Amino acid sequence: MYHEIESQWMGDMQFNALVDGHTLTMDGPEKVGGHNIGPIPKPLVLTALSGCTGMDVVSLLRKAGCKLRHFDVKVRGELSPGHPIQYTSIHLDYLAEGLNEDMDELLRAVRLSQEQYCGVSAMLKKTMPVTWSVVYNGHLVFSNQPVGQRAS
Repeated sequence: MYHEIESQWMGDMQFNALVDGHTLTMDGPEKVGGHNIGPIPKPLVLTALSGCTGMDVVSLLRKAGCKLRHFDVKVRGELSPGHPIQYTSIHLDYLAEGLNEDMDELLRAVRLSQEQYCGVSAMLKKTMPVTWSVVYNGHLVFSNQPVGQRAS
């Protein structure tokens, strides 16, 4: 089993990638010869991570009978200062709202996603630190990020 994509150069800095029958346009900003009509490639790694873990969490909560009112996953990747510019660490913020009695189930789902199910996270953890925090109903309820590195 494998995944395969094809990216076709459309001129200037634009590439269209065919991903499972869906077209994704990537482009560079104008300052590098692009037209800024799509994202640059690197943040798509963060996008894949947010989608992978988000879908894990939603699936696990659905199986547990929990219904959130709101759920977001924000991902922040710290970039290296020099070339090749790459992510040196990644942090995820899981932001959820729901019934107070569902908080423990959300924490369980996030932990299972990060420790067992999310393949994108597992791959990234082989090359850099990946940390996460959970905010439930406006309150920080979990963080494995060192205190000095937490965003305010």
